[in-house]
Amino acid sequence: MLERQYTITNNQGLHARPASLLVQMASQSKSSVTLIKEGKEYNAKSVLGIMSVGAQKGDVISIRIDGPDEAETDTKIQALFKTNFGE
Repeated sequence: MLERQYTITNNQGLHARPASLLVQMASQSKSSVTLIKEGKEYNAKSVLGIMSVGAQKGDVISIRIDGPDEAETDTKIQALFKTNFGE
């Protein structure tokens, strides 16, 4: 199991487009991918789940990955956050 914290840096927060990119990345994984904000857990393979988080710029979230390809999934998700979801 891997868990990593991220700070949302998008001016509009984790809105529809970055949420969709995160879900696409998580859905390609064989591992379970969970987004955690303020102690609440959300399925990172669900657009509705990610959108319901309401993560705004400056919010700190955690992403927990547990499964057979967790290292590869972690690397891909890190890249999404590092490039600010291409925005």
